[in-house]
Amino acid sequence: MTILCRRNLSISAAVSILTVTFLLVAGCKSKATHTVAQPAPTAVVVVPVAQRTVPIYSEYVGQTQADNTVELRARVEGILQKVYFREGAPVRKGQLLFTIDKRPFQAALQSAKALAVKAVSDLAQAQQRTDVLQAQAELADAQAVLTRADQDVSRLAPLAKEKAVTEQDLDAATATQKSARASVDAKRANLTNLEAAVKYTIERARAEVSAANARVTQAELELSYCDIYSPISGIIGFLQVDEGNLVGRGDATLLATVSASDPLLVNFNVSEIEYLKLTDPETAGKRSGDLRFELLLSDESVHPHSGHFRVLDRIVDPQTGTMKVEAAFPNPGSYLRPGQFARVRVAVAERENAILVPQRAVQEMQGTKTVMVVDQDNKVAIRSVRIGDKVDKDVVVLDGLTAGERVIVEGMQKVRPGSQVNPSIAGVSTTTSGG
Repeated sequence: MTILCRRNLSISAAVSILTVTFLLVAGCKSKATHTVAQPAPTAVVVVPVAQRTVPIYSEYVGQTQADNTVELRARVEGILQKVYFREGAPVRKGQLLFTIDKRPFQAALQSAKALAVKAVSDLAQAQQRTDVLQAQAELADAQAVLTRADQDVSRLAPLAKEKAVTEQDLDAATATQKSARASVDAKRANLTNLEAAVKYTIERARAEVSAANARVTQAELELSYCDIYSPISGIIGFLQVDEGNLVGRGDATLLATVSASDPLLVNFNVSEIEYLKLTDPETAGKRSGDLRFELLLSDESVHPHSGHFRVLDRIVDPQTGTMKVEAAFPNPGSYLRPGQFARVRVAVAERENAILVPQRAVQEMQGTKTVMVVDQDNKVAIRSVRIGDKVDKDVVVLDGLTAGERVIVEGMQKVRPGSQVNPSIAGVSTTTSGG
């Protein structure tokens, strides 16, 4: 009997222990279930709404262009003997870039110089006038004979009238006079012909000298074309012809191209309305030549050097209603290259006390622009806003926000209106209120 009572007492104790254990486990599970039902607030990144005076920009899409581009071509025919540059490298003005085989042109120059020496010698010989000098001497002798004949006739004529000499003597003197006069006329005609011939010979010799000198100049020029120098400082492109190739046959073979891109030019078009904005003194307050342009590159970075108007077209294109504009930007080291697409912007006005939010904070829902605002209790609300101009990475809010409010820029997809969040600003967390 005693043993049976002890056994019942042990069973009761065991049941009590199991009951207590079950209640403890159930309590723990109930507590754990209660903890899971209360998730932590979602972490988001917020930015305070700013208010400040900002410039209002006009933006244009343009393309960069070199300030000066020169094609280097072979101006004489020959074998490309040597290339002295590295493709894509900077070159300076006057730098030797190519050499064409000079030997044929050196031989041509020597031949031209030899012909020039011969032409000068021929001219000197023609200028000696030996034939003319001999003809002049013969004319002088004939004139002396004529003078004596004239004197004889003058002396015998009175004597013949007085019968002091015979008529036969006078006739002989008269015949000698006529012969001497004819000889003088012949000698004078011969001298005239010789002088004309010598003059022609001298002029022809002088022409030969000029032609020979021209051939020397041409040969020197062609020889100089064998060395090709850079006419400008800039960046040289790809080599178009390798060493050892024949160039310059039939046409001026393109060898390479050099571009000077400092300053760098940017071409773009502005509408007639934009042109009036740029030049209106009441909005821009500046003349077009004083406007400073900014260059935005494809990676959204801003070129560190501002630009200015280079060329403004004289007319507005009647078909497109736009005007072509060219702006120049300093480009030290030719960092930017011709052919790049870029955006050009210029401040045309200023907006005072503008309300600004980051552009990434703005969402569009069914055609309405909205932002998510976090209030003082760290609860989220959706706010409709009216957007104005873009300023860098921010946008101007015309209506719907006030300065100092907080808008979500990261984590918008994870929250809903009315939910509580754990906001952080610039990496600093804000303690959430409420359990």
